[in-house]
Amino acid sequence: MVLKKTILLGEMLVDRKLITIEQLDIALAEHKKTSDFIGSTLIKLGFVTEEQLLPILSEQIGVEYVHIDKLRIDHKVIKDVPAKFACHYKLMPVRKKGKTLTLAVTDPLDIHTLDDLKLLLNCEVNVVLGGEKDILEGIRKYYGIGADTIEKIIAETAPKTKMEVESQETQDIEAMAEDASIIKFVNQLFLQAYKDRATDIHIEPYEDELKVRYRVDGILYDATIPPDIKHFQAAITSRIKVMAELNIAERRLPQDGRIKVKVSGEDLDLRISILPTPFGESVNIRLLSTNILYGLKNLGLLPHDLKIIEAMIKKPHGIVFVTGPTGSGKTTTLYAYLAKINNKDKKIITIEDPIEYQMKGITQLQVLPKIGLTFAQGLRSMLRHDPDIMMVGEVRDYETAEITIRVALTGHLVFSTLHTNDAPGAVTRLLDMGVEPFLVASSVECIVAQRLVRTVCPECKVPIKDKAGIGKEFGIKNLPDIEIYEGKGCQACKFTGYKGRTAIYEMLIMNEPIKELILTRTSSDQIRKKAIELGMRTLRQDGWEKVLMGITTPSEVLRVTQEEGIE
Repeated sequence: MVLKKTILLGEMLVDRKLITIEQLDIALAEHKKTSDFIGSTLIKLGFVTEEQLLPILSEQIGVEYVHIDKLRIDHKVIKDVPAKFACHYKLMPVRKKGKTLTLAVTDPLDIHTLDDLKLLLNCEVNVVLGGEKDILEGIRKYYGIGADTIEKIIAETAPKTKMEVESQETQDIEAMAEDASIIKFVNQLFLQAYKDRATDIHIEPYEDELKVRYRVDGILYDATIPPDIKHFQAAITSRIKVMAELNIAERRLPQDGRIKVKVSGEDLDLRISILPTPFGESVNIRLLSTNILYGLKNLGLLPHDLKIIEAMIKKPHGIVFVTGPTGSGKTTTLYAYLAKINNKDKKIITIEDPIEYQMKGITQLQVLPKIGLTFAQGLRSMLRHDPDIMMVGEVRDYETAEITIRVALTGHLVFSTLHTNDAPGAVTRLLDMGVEPFLVASSVECIVAQRLVRTVCPECKVPIKDKAGIGKEFGIKNLPDIEIYEGKGCQACKFTGYKGRTAIYEMLIMNEPIKELILTRTSSDQIRKKAIELGMRTLRQDGWEKVLMGITTPSEVLRVTQEEGIE
C-alpha cells in the first residue's frame, strides 16, 4: 500500500511536469535503500522544493495544506501545547474549536504520533499538513528562541517557588552557568543569530523583563524569547562570561572578552562586552566570521571607483584614508585593500583595536593601552620591522596622525580610518588635530567616505509605483521614465524587503587644485564644491546610481546620507 501511494505521488509530480520520469526512477531507487518518504527523498535530491511538493501531497492524501507564516495564531492556542511537544514532534498548533485542537504536522499519516498527542494533550486532535521549515519558523516566532529549553529548566525547578529559584541562582551561579540546559539555551541564541545573519546580539535587562535584540543589515530587531527567561538572566550572563573567560563574580565593572565557536562548519569570533546596569548586566555580542574576507570586486564599487582604488593601493607611498561612522564597514574595506596587495615580496604590518580578521602573510599587532601600547607607540615600533605597507586601525589623536603622516612621507604606503561624515570633512579633522596643512597635502593620496545600505530582497523585488517626492529628494528630472525597485516583504527577508548590504562611496582624490585649497586652510564645504566640479561623486549620487541599478531603494540611500542635492 505504501508503494502504491509512493508511485501515485511520483506520477502526480510527473504529470504536473515538476519532475521527469528519469528523476522519479532515481528517487524510487534511493527510496528502496533508505525507506524514507518518497517526498523527502525528492526534496533531498533537489528535484522538487517543499513548496512545490506539499500542495500535491495535500491533494493526494486529502489533508488541508496550510502556510503557517500567513496565519495569525491566537496565543491562547499556543499555550495549549507545551514548547517541548512542539519541538519534539515538529508540530504547530493552528486553531482550536470546542475541544478539538488543529495541529500542523509534517506527516499527517503517522497514526502512532497522533495517538500519543491525544493522550499528552488530553483533547481531540485534527491535523493539517505543513512544511517542516514553516513549522520550525512558526515555533521560533510564537514560542521564542529556546522555549523548550527554558521549559525544561522551569520543570526541573518546579518544586521551588519563583523566589527560591532566584535565590538559588544568586547563591550558586557558577553551577547554574554550567547547567546543560543553560548551555543549550545560550548556544541556541548564537545559532539563531547566525541563521538570521545578525552582526550583533544585545541582551538587555530591565526591571520586569529581559530583552534580546539582533542587529541584521544594520537594523535592530526584537528576538522572540520566552517571557520566563528573566528568571535565568544571571545564569545566562554567567554562561557567556565563562565562555569568554571573564570574571563571573565581578558584576560592578565593565568587562570585555572573546569567544571562538564553530557554527555550521564556519568559524565565528564573538566579541563580548559586559556593562553593569541597575537591573543586571547588559551583554553585547559582536559576531565576526573568520572566513569572510571580501575581495575588491565584492565591495560594491562601481567600475570607475574600482579603477581609482586599484591605482591608489599600488602607489609606493602615501596615505589612503577610509572615513565614516561606526559600523559603516571601514575595517572590512581596509582588509579588502590588504588582501589585494598581499604577496610574498611585500612586508605588511597592521596595528588594530581589536584585530577583527586573521590574515595569512600579514603581521598583526593588537593595541593594549593598559600597558602603554597605543597606536602611536606601536607605529614607532613597527617602523623597525622594515615594512612596505602599514595599516593603522584608526587615527584618533594628533600624535598618531603626525607619526602616520611622517611614515607615509618616508616612503611607506599607509591605510587608516577616520570618523568623519564625508571625505572633505577628513581634511578638516586632521587640521583640527593640529596637523600642518602642508603635511596633509603632501602625504594623503585619497580619502574614501562610505556608508552601508541594505540591498533589495531579490525574492520580492517589485517596481515602485508611487514615485512622488523621490525625484525632488535626489534632484532628478523625468523620474516617471525611470524604473526603480523596492522589496514588498516576504519570508526570505523576514518581511523587511531587504536582504544583505552593499556600500556607497565618495572618493576625494588629492590632485593639485584640492592640495592648493588645503594649503590655504579652506573650509570643507569649499573643498567639497571644488571636488564635485572636478568629478567627485557624492555619497548620495553613488547611492542613486545603485538605486537605478536596482540594488537598493531611494529610502535606504536617503536614510544613510546627509541632505545634499545632485547637481
